Amino acid sequence: MQSSKVVGLGLRLGTRARPSGLIFGSVQSPFLAKGSIRTVLLKPTPASAATKVLNSQRLKRPSSPHFTIYKPQMTWIPHITNRIFGGALSGLLYVFSIAYLAGPSVGLPFDGASIVELVHSLPEWAKLSGKTLLAAPFAFHFWMGVRHLAWDVIKLTSVKQVTRTGYVAIAAAAVSTAYLVSM
Repeated sequence: MQSSKVVGLGLRLGTRARPSGLIFGSVQSPFLAKGSIRTVLLKPTPASAATKVLNSQRLKRPSSPHFTIYKPQMTWIPHITNRIFGGALSGLLYVFSIAYLAGPSVGLPFDGASIVELVHSLPEWAKLSGKTLLAAPFAFHFWMGVRHLAWDVIKLTSVKQVTRTGYVAIAAAAVSTAYLVSM
């Protein structure tokens, strides 16, 4: 199976003689003047070479959202933060679960009673800090999940509504965090 590889760009020159064995294609680009078309010279290549070219092109592409191009927006900052918090919460759950299960077998007193004693012996500022560090990502992740559930039923999906629900979810997370910390 053969694919094509771009080997040159040139303007379309009407009745110019074209070498045999080469494929020409027309490209309409948003960066060119309106109505102008570029002719792209394509050369048949084996599939292995095409894969190599494609992989090298993929390495040069920016990741999305590319921070040097896009300005920060309420549509993607909470989304990235939600992923970070979700990963951190699940990682913390795995670490705690493994420690809780493996602690007694390796001689560490990591059971319910010893955890309660440890928390009780901490100073008040450490308790509040710990509660805040756990409550804030949990509340934020929860409210962003509610936001995504609304999107799943095709509600609140315009750009204006997505921006508004981002602010609402952040405010709800702040109120929920304050409530959870005060408990």
